[in-house]
Amino acid sequence: MSALLADDTLDRLFRDGRSYNGFLDKPVSDQTLKTLAELVSFGPTEANTLPGRFVFVKSPEAREKLLAAMAPGNQAKTKTAPVSIVAGYDLDFYENLPKTFPHADARSWYAGSPDERLQFSALRSASLQVGYLTMAARALGLDVGPMAGFDAAALDAAFFPDSRVRTFLVLNLGYGDKSSLFPRLPRLAFDEYARIA
Repeated sequence: MSALLADDTLDRLFRDGRSYNGFLDKPVSDQTLKTLAELVSFGPTEANTLPGRFVFVKSPEAREKLLAAMAPGNQAKTKTAPVSIVAGYDLDFYENLPKTFPHADARSWYAGSPDERLQFSALRSASLQVGYLTMAARALGLDVGPMAGFDAAALDAAFFPDSRVRTFLVLNLGYGDKSSLFPRLPRLAFDEYARIA
C-alpha cells in the first residue's frame, strides 16, 4: 500500500475530473455498475455502517419517474446520461450491523436513537460513499455529474418505497461529453482552507 499512484492516475481521479452536464450516447453495462458498487462498498464509513443506498436508473420507466422529480434545469442533462443514480441514506442502517460489524454489539449504539442522530450518522457516511462512488467511477473510465435540484419526497416514493431511505443526491453517470463542460472554476489556495498545526 506504500506505492504512489502515477501522476496520470491522479490527474484522472482529481485534477482533470470534472462535473459533467452532458454525456455521450454510449451505454454503461450492468457489470460495470456492479463493479462500481462493489468498489464503493470498500470505502470506510462510521462503524462500517454502509448507510448509502443507490438506485442505478436505466430503464425508460424508471427514467420517466426520475425526470418527473427533477428540477427543470436538471432535466435536459439527466436525459443525456445513460445512467442516473438516486443516492439515499438508510435510517435503519443499524439493522445490518450484526453482519457488517460482527465483533461488537454496534446495533445497540444506534437502535432507539432519535431520527436526528440517525440522520446525522447516516448522511455523513453516505456522503463519504458518494465521494468514493465519484472516484471509483473515474477510475473505471466513467464521468459523473452530481446534482441537487429535485423533489426528494417524490424520489423516495418512486425508488425507496416502504423504507426509511431518504434521497439526498442524484448523480448522472456515463462517458462525459467534453463540450458540455464549463471552464474550470477557481480553487482556494492552501492557506485559505487548510493549515498544518
